[in-house]
This record gives sequence, C-alpha cells and structure tokens, in this order.
Amino acid sequence: MNRTAASVAALLLLSACAGQTPPATALAGNAADTGAPLPTHSESTPSATEVESAALNAWFEVKFKEMLARSPMNQTYLGIKDDYDKWDDASDAHAREDLALQQAMVAEMKASFDFDKLDPQAKLSWRLAEYELAREEAAFPFRDHTYLFNQMFGVQSEIPAFLINQHKVSGASDAEAYVSRLEGIAAYLGQNVANAHAAAEKGIQPPRFVYDYVLSDSRGVITGYPFTTDVADGSEDSPLMNDFRTKLATLESTDGVTPDEAAALLARAVDALKTSVGPAYEAAIAEMEAQAAVATTDDGAWKLPDADAYYAMRLKQITTTDMSADEIHDLGLAEVARIQDEMRGIMVKVGFDGTLKEFFEFTRTDPQFFKPNTEEGKAEYLAEATAAIDKMREDLPMVFKTFPKADMIVKAVEPFREQSAGKAFYSRPAPDGSRPGTYYANLYRMQDMPTYQMQALAFHEGIPGHHMQIAMAQELEGIPSFRKYGGYTAYTEGWGLYSELLPKDMGYYTDPYDDFGRLAMEIWRAARLVVDTGIHDKRWTREQAIQYLMDNTPNPEGDCRKAIERYIVMPGQATAYKIGMLKIVELREMARAELGDKFDIRSFHDVVLRDGAVPLDILEQNVQAWVAETKGT
Repeated sequence: MNRTAASVAALLLLSACAGQTPPATALAGNAADTGAPLPTHSESTPSATEVESAALNAWFEVKFKEMLARSPMNQTYLGIKDDYDKWDDASDAHAREDLALQQAMVAEMKASFDFDKLDPQAKLSWRLAEYELAREEAAFPFRDHTYLFNQMFGVQSEIPAFLINQHKVSGASDAEAYVSRLEGIAAYLGQNVANAHAAAEKGIQPPRFVYDYVLSDSRGVITGYPFTTDVADGSEDSPLMNDFRTKLATLESTDGVTPDEAAALLARAVDALKTSVGPAYEAAIAEMEAQAAVATTDDGAWKLPDADAYYAMRLKQITTTDMSADEIHDLGLAEVARIQDEMRGIMVKVGFDGTLKEFFEFTRTDPQFFKPNTEEGKAEYLAEATAAIDKMREDLPMVFKTFPKADMIVKAVEPFREQSAGKAFYSRPAPDGSRPGTYYANLYRMQDMPTYQMQALAFHEGIPGHHMQIAMAQELEGIPSFRKYGGYTAYTEGWGLYSELLPKDMGYYTDPYDDFGRLAMEIWRAARLVVDTGIHDKRWTREQAIQYLMDNTPNPEGDCRKAIERYIVMPGQATAYKIGMLKIVELREMARAELGDKFDIRSFHDVVLRDGAVPLDILEQNVQAWVAETKGT
C-alpha cells in the first residue's frame, strides 16, 4: 500500500459509517412537520442512548464521505465511480493533511458526543476511532520507511493491477475515465518516484535484489504495442493496451459504444500510453536503475534510521499486542518444534523411512505432488482448488450460522505480475456485487504449488477464510464501516490461518498428505515468527533466513526464497498470522471449557465475525462477554 492509500485507509477506519442507523432527528420524529400531536413517553420513544448513538453514527457518515472523497482509488475499490478518472494524491503534503484531519475529527468527536450515553456498538466505534488515531500517529514519523517500489505491492505493479482488476468498464463514460487515468499516470507515478528518491536520500531504500523485480515489472508494463512494436491488431499488445482493448470490445459488442466511438477511444488510449504511461515508466526505470547502482545487500529494517523504534512500532501495529521481538522469536521456535512432532506422526502413517528433513526433501521433489508446468496442469490446479472451495461451501452449516452473500472465484495471477507476486492472495468483492471476491493462485512455477497444500491454501484464501470473513464484514448491517472495510492484520490473517485448522475438525484432510499439507502451512507461519524477527531484529541475512525455512519446513526452495524476499520488504507483517490464530484457538478452547454442553461452535464463530475486524484484546473481551452471557442463560 502506498503512502496515500495507507493514510486514507486509516482515515476510513476512523470516519466510516454504514449509515444503517437513521439520524437522531429521524429517530425522534418531528411533530411540527407532520402535524401530529407531540408524543408522550412510550416504549417507541427513543432513549437518550439511542439518540446519542444515532447522532454519532450520522456524524461518522458525514466524515466517511468527506474522507472517501480524498481518495479516488479507494472509491474505486469500494465500487464507487465518483472521481473515476483520477488517481490519489501521493504527496507528503496530502499525507500531512490526512493526519491533521484525523486528529481534528477525533477532537470533534470528543467535543460533540457523550461517551457515557452511547450504546455498546457506538462505544466500540469511539474506542476504535481513538485506537486508529494512536496507530496513525505512531506510524506517521516512519511514513518514508515504506519501500514504495517493491516486488510485493510496489506502485509499478499497483497501477496496472488497479486498472485491470478494479476499473470496470460498463459504459462509454467508464472507458473515457480509463483513458483519463492513463493520462494521469505520469503525475501519480511521478509523485511516487519523487517520494522514493527523497527516501533514498535519507538512507531508506530496499536491498539490491528488490530492484531486479521492480525493473522487470516496470519494463513489462511498457513492452508490446504501442511501446515496443507497431503491430496494432491486438496480437502484440502491452498489458494495459490489451486490457483496454478487451474491455472496449466487450462494450462495443453490447452496444455500449458505436464502432466510431470505440475507434476514437482506442486512439486516445494509444496516445495516452505513448505520451503519459511510457515516459512515466521510463523515468521510474531510470530512478530505480540509479538506486540499484548504490543499493546494499543489507536486508533487515535494522539498517534504517531509528530502526529499533520503527520495527517495534511495526510489530505492535501488526500483532495488536505488546509482544517484543524476542518474545515473538521464542514463540516461533517453540511452535516449529511442536508442529514438527506432529509431522513425524504423518511420516509413520505414510510409512516413510527416514528423517524429517529427508521427508521434507521427498515432498519437495517427488513428481506425484505437483501438476505439470503447462497450461493444462495449471487449469487442472484451478479446477481442483475451485472444487475444494465448492465442497466446503456446502459443508459450512456444520460450523457457521451466518454466510456471505458475495460470490467468489478462483483465478491465476496475471502474467504481467506472476514472476514477482506472492504465492496466493485474496481480493475483496465490490460491496455493490459488481465484482466477486477473488482467490488468486500464482501458477507461474507449478513446482512451488504442491498439491498436498492445495486444500489448506484454498480454505485460507477462500472459504471459510478470507472471503468468509471479509465478505461477511462488508455485509454487516447497522455497524460503522470501519468494521466493514477496515482490518487488523492479526485478526484477518489469524482468521485465515484458523480457517486452515477448522476443516480438520469438520472431517477434511483424510488423506495423510493433505493433513501434512495443513501442517506444512502452519509450520510455515510459525517459522515466520522466527525469520521475520531474525531478519529485522537479529540481523540475519537473506540467505540465512532462506536456509532456516529450507531446514525447518517442507516448502520448496523457490517458495522459501520468495517468502523471505517478501518478509524483507514488509517488516513485521508475517508475524500476524500465527499470533492471531493462536489467540482465536485459545479463545475457542477457553469458551469450550467454560461452557461445556452449552458451547456451540457456530455461535462462537458468529461472535468472532459479527463485529468485523478488531484488535485481539477487543476480540478477547467480546468472547468473554459472550461466555458470561451464555452461562447466565
């Protein structure tokens, strides 16, 4: 996430409101307007708590719209087509304004509303508003520490991914907005290049290996027509040209535009690619080449200015706990040892004669565990992953009471970013239903996608994992939107990892190798606690961290290498999964022990999901309150 997107996301967490609750005046009624007699007190008359809570919610709605207007890209992510022709403002001045507005909003909230008069949901909104401001203020001094150009979420690939996956074209105005965004890439990418240059002057730049990925991505965007070939028939299009041509052809086939209008729009797009996109990417490439020439091979955040404070801030924000780097490191070592013992049990079941490391090598290399690295093999992988999710969808009533309405699909990562993108990831659905949730599987190298991990990976990214949690949060009614669209990594990724374990209780993973795949995914997240803190706190090298994963997990070398490269450019993020999952399991088992026969796993899951994403301490309070309430019934 770039600087502006991160700032606006925090503001949305603060100021968003679903608008499900009518404003206080609507709740109270207005007898003068209706000609009705003034009401006397009755059960239908709203209480002071209802009036104050509704007023706060109405205020949140106003602030939500104000802040969303500052981010055309977030509007598009939410399926809103206001400012559909614009990019965000990535300047430092805009980021400073965002923080000042967030501070002013919290001050206004405290001055305008009475916390003691609010209902529990509104009180939670208030607390999270304060929590989000504190997080943003803690992170703000380190806003330049983010590597804007990197292989995971760098702006060089964010731009084409955004246009291809988020900018839908359902009419002529949408196509015109697409062209306007092409024309605006020069300014938006230019701001990010300037920010990256300023950061590098402060000694903040990624290690040398990152630049090869960034340069490959950047050159890929401007390879093909109209940049490096004159073939205009669509057969050798660059990624953005192909995307716009395809969307325009679909629009033309549905009579959304006439042939003449389509031809004019296509010509405008070609011109924008040549005059805006091409020069902007060439400038970015020049800057990245210059930075690469002086980049070091130092990998960890320890090399950055005020490194200890920066990494401590990252761990606190990611885990929503006060755990130190040493505590996280030691927890990881203990979890790795525990899971390895379970894996030895799998070895006995399948009759493997050898050491655990030899078993790892067997599962990394034996052809039975991999689809062919062909189009047919990739299609087969996608089909089987889809089938696993479809079966899980049918079985959800066993463990859930509430289900998402939004659809989800499984797709391969697009060719333009598959070399640098992660192994798998999820993209949320549009709130208006215009875009399904999407589980992206990176099938660039099938040797990195063993079939024994297929089920656990699909459950994590799809159902009951990220799609279940994120889509349901978006569909919640009567709660503020920061619980619909916001997130806390320990909660969201903790739920994703928990969703790999849950199917075992449902009767999945009957094949020992599939269960080994589940354990392989879990030990992967446990090892992250070790290597993330190793890299950023204990000054491990990239190769040292890769070797730790190779020695202690069954993942193939390419997987280990790409993962460590990810952790290097996203300090602390990888620690969230295991810490969040352990907390959810801990709370489930506490509730089970306390409630005995009254424990209902479906109700427990409702409690975990019903308020949207929350910090782990608030999740614990919610579960404890539910246990106490259930005990009393």
